[in-house]
Amino acid sequence: MTILEWPIGERPRQKMQEQGPSALSDAELLAIIIGSGTKGQSAVDIGRRLLAKFGSIRNFLVADREECLKQLGIGPVRLVVLQAALELARRHYLDELRVGPALADPVTANRYLLSRLRDLPYEVFCCLHLDMQHRLIAFEELFRGTIDGAHVYVREVARQVMLYNSVSVIFAHNHPSGIAEPSNPDIDLTQRLRNGLSYLDVQVLDHVIVGDGTCVSMANRGLI
Repeated sequence: MTILEWPIGERPRQKMQEQGPSALSDAELLAIIIGSGTKGQSAVDIGRRLLAKFGSIRNFLVADREECLKQLGIGPVRLVVLQAALELARRHYLDELRVGPALADPVTANRYLLSRLRDLPYEVFCCLHLDMQHRLIAFEELFRGTIDGAHVYVREVARQVMLYNSVSVIFAHNHPSGIAEPSNPDIDLTQRLRNGLSYLDVQVLDHVIVGDGTCVSMANRGLI
């Protein structure tokens, strides 16, 4: 039975229009983005099968491209649409950060950092450039490393801070291991950055460590 043969109130698009997106299951949300099914499989069937295969929407969206394309009903065009939906969510969180002071809403900042960094298989060191009111000027990926770490150069960070005319900054990087605990090298690096940027009258407000589903603020730990 195709979705068009379902009762109107059970069809994902109509259900979303009447009850809102939160009323839909993960499979139904995937079905709306997928758009249509294949012979013998509705879009919802495809969504359910993807969830059964990968375990979650997140696991599917960050899986190897070739593995995704092996799945029935997922071709290059549909995969691009799904990845575009994920990127839209990330940019939505980034826009939320631009509305007010980044420090006033750490939940929003952490949500964006998690969406951006937690699924990367390598370490990335980033900077949130802030103005005098702690509003976001720009989010920038500064350094990229292997699974073990990224080489961070204070001089390059200082150059970018001057380029954006930042008054203060929040640093962030991910731990591909998933464990969001500051290491001794993380603490030493933060101190070096703090000391170096102090000569430019730029304040380091925080350094956030991103793990698998959680963030740790070094400022909250008293490490800055």
